Amino acid sequence: MTERRGLFITVEGGEGVGKTTNLAFIADQLRCNGVAFVQTREPGGTPLAEQIRALLLDTRSEPVAPMAELLLVFAARAQHLQQVVQPALEAGKWVLCDRFTDATYAYQGGGRQLNQGAIGELEQLVQGSFRPDLTLLLDLPVAAGLERAGARGELDRFEQEQLAFFERVRAVYLDRARRFPRQFRVIDASGPLSQVQANIEHVLARVLGEAGARS
Repeated sequence: MTERRGLFITVEGGEGVGKTTNLAFIADQLRCNGVAFVQTREPGGTPLAEQIRALLLDTRSEPVAPMAELLLVFAARAQHLQQVVQPALEAGKWVLCDRFTDATYAYQGGGRQLNQGAIGELEQLVQGSFRPDLTLLLDLPVAAGLERAGARGELDRFEQEQLAFFERVRAVYLDRARRFPRQFRVIDASGPLSQVQANIEHVLARVLGEAGARS
């Protein structure tokens, strides 16, 4: 086991903000800088957690109780942390994750309007004090994001929600970015992709520089 723990980087944002494209860009940047890392996602990341992801995203005739949805999210997270995230970090690798607990506050807390305190209790139970070292929040007006998402094809269970749902999601994301400025960097995702990625590269350069200074 290495003496130096890896860094945990998460990428967050609502529908259509360009997470997939920009996660690939971030991964390329880490490779170019010689960083050993694991790329993963939530919900998901392990066989069991991926099965839970399918339960969460698939459209179904039976309504899913918001609390059942919340508990499934944290069940997948507990498995993901134990099997993938923590072992990689302890081995000195960085972890690049598509969404994490901030998405739960945004989607289940904001979108579903579940009690934020209940989410916090589950966060403490599953994670303890563990939090991302850096969260890149890709931000885009909701209408523009939904237009992009709609152009991708068939929508999953979350993507079929109404505009007000996603406005609440965005509001919670931006509120968390204001409350936790040391963790979050907000990236304006409304401009040209080249500008979005230039802004991401600037943030990563600083993080890579700080990591090098500590080594």
